[in-house]
Amino acid sequence: MHATSSPEVQALFDQIAPVYDRLNAWLSLGQHRIWKQMAIQWAEPKSNGINVDLCCGSGDLTLMMAHRLRGKGQVLGIDFSHQQLAIAQQRAQHLPWAKSIQWIESDVLQLSLEDNSVDALTMGYGLRNVADIPNALKEIHRVLKPQSRAAILDFNRSTSPGVRQFQQWYLQQIVVPIASCFRLKEEYAYLETSLARFPTGPEQVEIAREIGFDGVRHYPIAGGTMSIIVLVKPR
Repeated sequence: MHATSSPEVQALFDQIAPVYDRLNAWLSLGQHRIWKQMAIQWAEPKSNGINVDLCCGSGDLTLMMAHRLRGKGQVLGIDFSHQQLAIAQQRAQHLPWAKSIQWIESDVLQLSLEDNSVDALTMGYGLRNVADIPNALKEIHRVLKPQSRAAILDFNRSTSPGVRQFQQWYLQQIVVPIASCFRLKEEYAYLETSLARFPTGPEQVEIAREIGFDGVRHYPIAGGTMSIIVLVKPR
């Protein structure tokens, strides 16, 4: 059985749940919604299939996917944070097109999904936080149907010294001070630590290919500070 995700990370996301969406909007200057739409577009969700948003948090990307499908098909929002899921369910409660969403509390390393059962998959800001990235990608490979796609949005650990210097400045001088206003300094200081150990784009591509994905593409966006990796499970 795969190692589960870190209890410390789980506690962190439970802690920041009440202000998670507001902080993301402010810290990205509202751009995070554009990046999430890009991930959805690349994942190619199916109106007659099962579409999964892993590490869904408070449901932002999941709700966007369900809205794109106009309530058709099935959308599963999966996260290991009970508090984040509670907020996601509350947000979806009065949205007619969100009735197709099923919220599931589960670990990305131990998904309760059948082999070859998922038509499209997204993950926003989750891969960087899992305890075992290769095993998380193996689980994604296992549950995807052949020829189906996953699109994973996250911070980009760029190979450019200029981009990395900007990221460090932004995290230290903008992100942490704003988070401190919500008494979440330590929780958001974790971003820099998690990014420092995150594989670079080429390293992610190599890991995904070794697992068995085909047509792997890594797209730096937002000036190289963010990225989306697109994975296709072969026939």
